[in-house]
Amino acid sequence: MERISEDEQICHQHINIESNNNNQEMKITFPDMLVEMKKLCYLTGQLLGVVISQYLLQMISIMMVGHLGDQLSLASTGLAISIAAVTGFSFLVGMACALETLCGQAYGAGQYKNFGVYVYTSIFCLTLICIPISILWLNMGRVLILFGQDHVISHETQQFLTCLVPALFAYAPLQSTVRYFQMQSMIFPLILGSFVTICFHVPICWVLVFKSGLRSQGAAVAMGLSCWLNTAILGLYMKYSPRCNKTHPAMSMEAFHGITGFLRFGIPSALMVCLEWWSFELVVILSGRLPNPQLETSVLSICLNTNAMMYTIPTGLSAALSTRVSNELGAGNSRGVKMTILAGSVLAITDITIVVVVFFSSRNVVRYIFSNEKQIVHYVKEMTPLLCISMILDGIQGSILGVARGSGFQHIVAYVNFVAFYLFGIPIAIAFGFLLNLRGKGLWIGIISGLALQSILLIIFTSCIDWAKQAIKARERALEDKSHPIEELKHLLIV
Repeated sequence: MERISEDEQICHQHINIESNNNNQEMKITFPDMLVEMKKLCYLTGQLLGVVISQYLLQMISIMMVGHLGDQLSLASTGLAISIAAVTGFSFLVGMACALETLCGQAYGAGQYKNFGVYVYTSIFCLTLICIPISILWLNMGRVLILFGQDHVISHETQQFLTCLVPALFAYAPLQSTVRYFQMQSMIFPLILGSFVTICFHVPICWVLVFKSGLRSQGAAVAMGLSCWLNTAILGLYMKYSPRCNKTHPAMSMEAFHGITGFLRFGIPSALMVCLEWWSFELVVILSGRLPNPQLETSVLSICLNTNAMMYTIPTGLSAALSTRVSNELGAGNSRGVKMTILAGSVLAITDITIVVVVFFSSRNVVRYIFSNEKQIVHYVKEMTPLLCISMILDGIQGSILGVARGSGFQHIVAYVNFVAFYLFGIPIAIAFGFLLNLRGKGLWIGIISGLALQSILLIIFTSCIDWAKQAIKARERALEDKSHPIEELKHLLIV
C-alpha cells in the first residue's frame, strides 16, 4: 500500500503539472517578455565573461606564437590546437553538456542531491576518456605524416600536443564544475576563476614563449598551468562555500551507479558538439593539403579563432538559454519555456547585428592581431565577408543549440549536424577548395553551406516541439520515477 501511495502521489504531481500548463497556455504578453529578457541578459552578461576568458587562453597563446615571426611555429601551433579540439577538448565539452540537461532539470525540480551526484559522475567519466586521448596526442606526428601532412609541421605539432596533455586532464573536472555553477545560475565563482586565470596566463605565457626558450611549446605549457589553476579555484569554492551546501553531497558510490544514465545523454551531447566542431577543424586540416600549406593553415587557423572569439556572445546567450529552459522544464513550466525561447530569439537577432557590425568595423585591426606578415594579413582581409556570413549563421544556430541542450534533444541535433556538415557542407568545401581552386575561400564556403542547412533544420524541428509534453518528461526524469512509463502517464492525463 505504501508503494502504491507513493506512485499515485507522483502521478498526481504530473497531472498537476499538466493542469498548470493548461492554465498557463495564455497569451504571452510584452511585459512578460521583458522580464524574461532581463533574466536572460543578466545570465548572458555574466556568462559572457566566462566564455571570453576560456577563448582568451587559446587566442593569447596563438597571438604570442604568431609574433615570434615564424610561419612554421604559427602553422604548427594552429594545427595542434585544431587537432586538440578535434580529438580531445570538443569531446570533453560535449560530454559535459549532458549536465545541462540532467543538472538543469534536477535543479528546477528541487532534486539537489541528484544534481551533485551527476557532477561527480561527469568528472569520473571525463577523466577516463582523457587516457586514450592523451596516448593519441603523444603519437600524433606519425598519424599526421600517415595522412600526408608536411613532415616538419607534423613534428612541431606533436611537440606542442605533448606539452598540452596536462591541460587535457584539467579540462575534465573544469568542464564539469563549470556546468555545476552554471545550472544554478551561480556565476560569480566562474567569473572569479576566469579573471584570476587570465591575469595569470598572460605573464606566464609571455615568459614561457619569449624568455624560456620553449617558444611555441611554452604556450602549451602555459595553457596547462592556467587550466589547472581555474580548476583548483572552482573546486575549492564548491567545497568550502556555504552556497554550495545543498548541491554538494559527499562523494559516494551513487556517482558510479549513475554512469549509464549520464552516458545516455553524454554520448549524444558529445556527438552533437563534436560533429560541428570537427567540421570547422577539418577545414584547417584540409588546408594543409593546399598549395603553400603554411600560409593556408595559418590563415584558416586565424579565421577559425576569430570566428570562435566573435561567437562568445552567442555562446553566452546559448548557455543562458540552456540554463533557463532546463530549469523551467524541471519545474514543469511549459509556458516559461516558450517565453524563454521567444525572448532568446529577440536577443539572438540583436546579438547577431552587434557582432557583425563590430567585427566588420574593426576588420583592419583584427587582421593584425595574430600576425604582422603582409601576405597573411592580406589573405585574412579577403576572408572578411565570408567570416561575417558565418557569424550570422552561428548566432542563429547557437541560440537553438542552447534550447536543445536544456531540453535533452542532443541526439536530434547530432543527426542534423551529420547531415548538414558531412553530407552537405564538407563535400561543397572540397569541391570549391580543390576542384574550383578557390583554396581557403572555397573551404570556408563549404562551412557556411553546412551552417545554413543546420540552422534551417533546427528551426523547423524546434517549432514542432510540444513543450507541455516535454515538461512532463523532464519532471519525471528529475524525480527518477520508474513506476509509471510515459505512455501510462499520458493515459492518466487524458482520463
